[in-house]
Amino acid sequence: MNWLNKLERKFGNWAIPNLIVWLIGAYTIGFVLYQVNPSIIGLLMLSPYHILHGQIWRLITWVFMPTDTNLVYLLIMALFYYQLGTTLERTWGTFRFNVYIFGGMLFTVIGAFLLYGIMYLLNGGVTTEMLLIGTSFSTSYINMSIFLAFACMYPDMQVLLMFIIPIKMKWMAAVYGVLIALSFFETGWAGRMAIFMSLLNFIIFFFSTRNLKRYTPHEVHRRQKFKADMRRPQGYAGGAKHKCAVCGRTELDDPTLEFRFCSKCEGNYEYCQDHLFTHQHIRMS
Repeated sequence: MNWLNKLERKFGNWAIPNLIVWLIGAYTIGFVLYQVNPSIIGLLMLSPYHILHGQIWRLITWVFMPTDTNLVYLLIMALFYYQLGTTLERTWGTFRFNVYIFGGMLFTVIGAFLLYGIMYLLNGGVTTEMLLIGTSFSTSYINMSIFLAFACMYPDMQVLLMFIIPIKMKWMAAVYGVLIALSFFETGWAGRMAIFMSLLNFIIFFFSTRNLKRYTPHEVHRRQKFKADMRRPQGYAGGAKHKCAVCGRTELDDPTLEFRFCSKCEGNYEYCQDHLFTHQHIRMS
């Protein structure tokens, strides 16, 4: 957490607000380009061979590659990830969300060049397979990391699978994890590198921003005691069981709201998902 705080103090003003909107906009531009001329996608791919031979625009244009060529699926994807992205940005803050997204992009580029270098050394030169590395690297894996991050932040939030079946994010993430594992073993080395680098971004970000002292015996005991204290029944007007200490909203105002108690505040203060990470901690002394 310290390194992120230092970076934010130094470069926080450079963070791009609503980054997910720009990302979806890039997908949309790529979709339009594909509809106009499908062959142009070949000029956008993250191909280390072509980049090393002067086509440096590919370092950026691979972000424009559409995640799907079907308009309906693209619209569903855009709506879904817009909701995930905006919620994560409100939760983490603009700078941290920027670090997460751009970090994933950087790891993806590094992964492509690392794979190219390994294959070059093993084959003693450039092969046809090396020219096709770019087909395995796309923003699909950036979306994957956004989904996993959201599932970790809000595991009990429900979404409608296929707009019909209610399911919690943690179960979707579990299924997603199984599919990722299957894809990892079934795909080629380029696909494996792309999957690994996207997950590397997710793992590094979360392990480096979480305080591992929370797992010490003293801290575990303190948290267990805190949870026991929170089990005491309480109620609010209209029969509501949860109420945000900042905005005053309850689950009756919006059934999709998630509520959590803050362990850093002194007293029984509960917050909604919009204020859990942004409120000022309450101290009695």
